[in-house]
Amino acid sequence: MKYAGGLLVSVAEGVRFGVLGPLRAEVGGRPAGLGGLRQRAVLALLLIARGRIVSAERILSEVWADSRLPSMTTLHGYVADLRRTLEPERATGAPARLLVREGPGYALRAAPAAVDADRFTDLAVRGRRALEGGEPEHAADLLGQALALWRGAAYADFGGAAFAAPDATRLSDLRAAVHEDRLAAVIASGRHAAAVGELEALVAEQPLRERGWELLALALYRSGRQADALAALRTVRRRLADELGVDPGRGLRELEAAVLAQDPRLAPVPARPSRVSSSPAPQAAAAAPSSGNLPFALSSFVGRGSDLAAVAGLLDGHRLVTLTGPGGVGKTRLALEAARARTDADGPWLVEMGGLHTPELLTAIIAAALGLPVASSPDQLAGMLIDRDLLIVLDNCEHLLAPAAMLVHTLLARCGTVRILATSREPLGITGETVYDVPPLHAATEAAELFLRRAAAVQSGWAPGPDDRERIAALCAGLDGIPLAIELAAAQCRTLSVGQIADALEDRFTLLVGGSAGRPDRHRTLLGTVAWSDQLLQPAERRLFHRLGVLEAGFDLEAAAAVGGATPVLAPLSALVRKSLVTAEPGTAPRRYRMLETLRQYALDALSPGELAAAQERHRAWALARAESAERHLRGPQGAALLDGLSLDQPELRAAFASALASGHGDYALRLGSALFWFWFRRGHVAEGLAWLSEAFAAAPQAGAGTRARARFAVAALRYLAGQPAQAHQAARTALEEAREAGDPVTEACATAYAGYLGLLARVPIDAAALARAAVQIARRSAQGWLEAETLMVQGMVLRVLGDLPGADAVFQEAIAAARASGHEWVADGAAWCDMKTASDRGDGSRALAIAGDILAAMDRYGDISFWLVTVHSAARALVLTGHAEQAAVLMGAVEAIGERAGVSPALMDPLDGPREAAAVRGALPPAEYERHAARGRVLSRQDASVLLTALIAGS
Repeated sequence: MKYAGGLLVSVAEGVRFGVLGPLRAEVGGRPAGLGGLRQRAVLALLLIARGRIVSAERILSEVWADSRLPSMTTLHGYVADLRRTLEPERATGAPARLLVREGPGYALRAAPAAVDADRFTDLAVRGRRALEGGEPEHAADLLGQALALWRGAAYADFGGAAFAAPDATRLSDLRAAVHEDRLAAVIASGRHAAAVGELEALVAEQPLRERGWELLALALYRSGRQADALAALRTVRRRLADELGVDPGRGLRELEAAVLAQDPRLAPVPARPSRVSSSPAPQAAAAAPSSGNLPFALSSFVGRGSDLAAVAGLLDGHRLVTLTGPGGVGKTRLALEAARARTDADGPWLVEMGGLHTPELLTAIIAAALGLPVASSPDQLAGMLIDRDLLIVLDNCEHLLAPAAMLVHTLLARCGTVRILATSREPLGITGETVYDVPPLHAATEAAELFLRRAAAVQSGWAPGPDDRERIAALCAGLDGIPLAIELAAAQCRTLSVGQIADALEDRFTLLVGGSAGRPDRHRTLLGTVAWSDQLLQPAERRLFHRLGVLEAGFDLEAAAAVGGATPVLAPLSALVRKSLVTAEPGTAPRRYRMLETLRQYALDALSPGELAAAQERHRAWALARAESAERHLRGPQGAALLDGLSLDQPELRAAFASALASGHGDYALRLGSALFWFWFRRGHVAEGLAWLSEAFAAAPQAGAGTRARARFAVAALRYLAGQPAQAHQAARTALEEAREAGDPVTEACATAYAGYLGLLARVPIDAAALARAAVQIARRSAQGWLEAETLMVQGMVLRVLGDLPGADAVFQEAIAAARASGHEWVADGAAWCDMKTASDRGDGSRALAIAGDILAAMDRYGDISFWLVTVHSAARALVLTGHAEQAAVLMGAVEAIGERAGVSPALMDPLDGPREAAAVRGALPPAEYERHAARGRVLSRQDASVLLTALIAGS
């Protein structure tokens, strides 16, 4: 093993691995034979683990997941063959350096630079930074190098194998983003015309990724092709509506507006082309008096001003508008209000289709509703309407979708002045249709007002109590802002208080009954409304709908496939989106989806106990795979994006913990907690992490040493953040012993380093310097660049506490170099934080503040809360040194309040420097003055505090 400046160069020189395509290896520049599929799968699994130990039992269970498990001898044989291939010069009997046996399993000690996926990730991050930094040519070069590494699908040999799927998905998503970044760089460098062809191919291959369409439209516009740019924007709008039932995201909408306005920011500006409307303009209303059959409203119409305006605008420009949304969201009422506002010469006319179940009678029903003679065919009906200028409201089309679509198509094709406003739980799916997805009411305003009005209507003299308004807003949010559910809940005010209604929401389908006698049967109860939609589903769609109920919040395609247990899942999921049972979130890439809580509760209730248990087990397997896949890369260049992804998935991860502990899977909970601890550490979820891990340890008294060691170190790190150095030190010492027992060098290195540092903080007699040195040596042997960087940083912290400032500075420089090489930027910032405190110790407040400014910029990228708190805490002391004591007190108040919410106390977690920093700020002002300014800070948000500190740094 060789080192340059303390950094790992290579564990086995000349060995390189490729996973961006079929798995391959090169030894000394020549392809290496890796054996059959199972043997290659063993190697792939070890590569995915990124130097971590994978137990032999886990290798067998994951590689042979689809067949009977072989004997352990088979695995040992595969490992021996791989060692001979990858280290051909190794003498017989000599210890392996690359594929090593440690504790209960194996690890592959390959440096990141030896794996094409890690090189790709590094180039991707560097390219994005160059693009954001205004260097498009350099960005295009870096991103082009990254894409050139791909030879096919990631881990192509292993298809949908469960062990490879999370990493393959991560890399595939990153590849798509890199492709878009490179083309954005090409456009930004002025070569927009050259990018058009590649962008057209990109959107054809990935038509639902909105950024590709955005770049295509921009490239077309800058190439002087404004009409083509608008056509591209119209195309993506149709695709998103047809396939997902959503409108374009904010970026596409803003670009479309900018193109139409010929915004100078889109320079170079082309000559303004003539624009011809794609929809025929409505003819002027005739002077004849309007007719029609719309019923008079029986209750007040609450809110929906923006929805009414949007539907009116769509009807002005389009002849077929379909209002979609889940049952009870208010499609019919919105359609009637929009129709009443029309001034067509004839009409508007309402055709109620909810009670019609015979498609052959559809034409006759419409003719009768319009007061026409009986029509036997759509063509005959069209003949009667050919000269009429009218709007027809077709209400509740979902159960007769195909015949309704055929009839509407005939009417629109033959009758140029007929307009149709349809309501349906899914679009009609014909040319010329514009879809408007009716949103729920805003819980705190429109929905609460609807509840108040309906409650007052059913109970004379009813008025909300003093605390009821907040409860009503929360109640409406719990009902997803669905008007039908809110009206049914308000009706219960005859017999129940608002608090009783809110408490009964867990059994909402029993509570929300007894609708108005004038409603259709399917709208008399909330259960009937949802069941109506459920009955219209195909078997595969219904199966997926019910199983998606185990997902707590937003989810992506991979999660849907995992809990649904179906491959492929796109077709039934798309059907659920079209039918308004699942909502696609616009502007997300990869696309994310969501179910209203009412629909989710219905889906869960529809599962039998056995089906529910199976779906929860699939959910837990997906959650653990997602968390462990992310954890392997959190300390590298993708860290910020992966932390954001885990934040999105946090409700699912919590649900996985809860179901695991409820079903007695304590080992699982320990593994999940170990995978999530760095996420909890960075994002400040300290109390939550400690609570889950405590329950997990209690539920897994017989867990293996390796599982215990990783979870125990997580406890140590979180207790350190919580300001409990003695407990943290004890947990680190126990983790060290368990890691040695398990043969886990990664956890051993971490636990060794922190055991020394935490011992100093806890004032335990201990040779911290020796432990820190030992930790660095273990880390270097592990071939984990991020681990070497982190142990070096801790060694520098130990030396600083011991008073060896020159030695600490030298080690910090090593740590920073290792951190930059591995992408573990948190270490570089940690070393800078120590430098900042040392500058304050020397009285150099200006230098300390300058360092704080650099750290805060990094924290904003990562959304880090714990490190942000300690940085601002240390910066407050530096502000006192520069004469800004009042502002320092404001920031101390902000740190106190925000830290209390996050469970992080800078003064407690850093018992050596923290109290000195707090005392320096308190001592700079009279007690009353300090408290007055600190109180101002306690109401600040993190963003407000960051803005204040940044301004102070800039002015210092």
